Amino acid sequence: MPEAPIVYDPRFRNMILPNAELERLADGMLWTEGPAYFAQGEYLLWSDIPNNKVYQWAEGMGVRVFDKDANNCNGHTVDQNGRLISCEHLTRRVTRREHDGSVTVIADRHDGKRLNSPNDVVVKSDGSIWFTDPPYGILSDYEGKMADQEQAGCFVYRVDPDGDGEPVPVARDFDKPNGLAFSRDESRLYISDTGLSHDPNGSHHIRVFDVSDNRLQGGAVFAEIEHGLSDGFRVDTQDNLWTSTGRGVSCYDYSGTLLGEIPVPEVVANLCFGGPKRNRLFITATKSLYAIYVGVRG
Repeated sequence: MPEAPIVYDPRFRNMILPNAELERLADGMLWTEGPAYFAQGEYLLWSDIPNNKVYQWAEGMGVRVFDKDANNCNGHTVDQNGRLISCEHLTRRVTRREHDGSVTVIADRHDGKRLNSPNDVVVKSDGSIWFTDPPYGILSDYEGKMADQEQAGCFVYRVDPDGDGEPVPVARDFDKPNGLAFSRDESRLYISDTGLSHDPNGSHHIRVFDVSDNRLQGGAVFAEIEHGLSDGFRVDTQDNLWTSTGRGVSCYDYSGTLLGEIPVPEVVANLCFGGPKRNRLFITATKSLYAIYVGVRG
């Protein structure tokens, strides 16, 4: 039996369901990342980076391979037009899959040099695309292709919808920027730093920035992750942040107070909300895809 949720704050009791259990929907992968839910088709896509595949799951239909040559994709999101936006490690670019199946390159260079390996991506309501660019895809051949880093650092970028496709750095002071998500009103941007992955003294926290005129200000630590790393996270309709950790999913309120945890038997990488009511939490964790119904909507 899966472990019961851990409640640190009484508010968390209303955010979980006593009769909802963690379900394993798929397994047998190597390292799962980047879940993205498509409401119009009621299906989920996610990556298995080392196996170079993107999988699709739909209720009552099970799992199938969506893309068998996926350029070691990592993070995904869905834009306002229902198109898949992907971060590709192998090609070191951010792409958009159009409705006719063709692929548009959103960004692959900054200042004429190749990006490191785009990792996670979100789309703001104005259509701008924001993504992180740590080096994970060029550190070895396991999740991409070993290569020299051409950029001066690991930055967070914005691509304007009406621009020329040149990514603009919005944050430069990260070791390994990873997950990112906007608050509900988009006045805040949360970004994690997972420097601990390759440095025992490295960062393992989420920072929060104020967003003004598509620029970032501040950057204070929002939450230190005690167990493992915050690889990816999403925000619910009450502005609580749900994040991956080394032992499951943790939930923080708007002020950064830890409300509770949902234990998962594998190390969690990413998560997203989905389902017809957006109240089902889909979780990519090491070799498996899990899901659990919760008492809030994403």
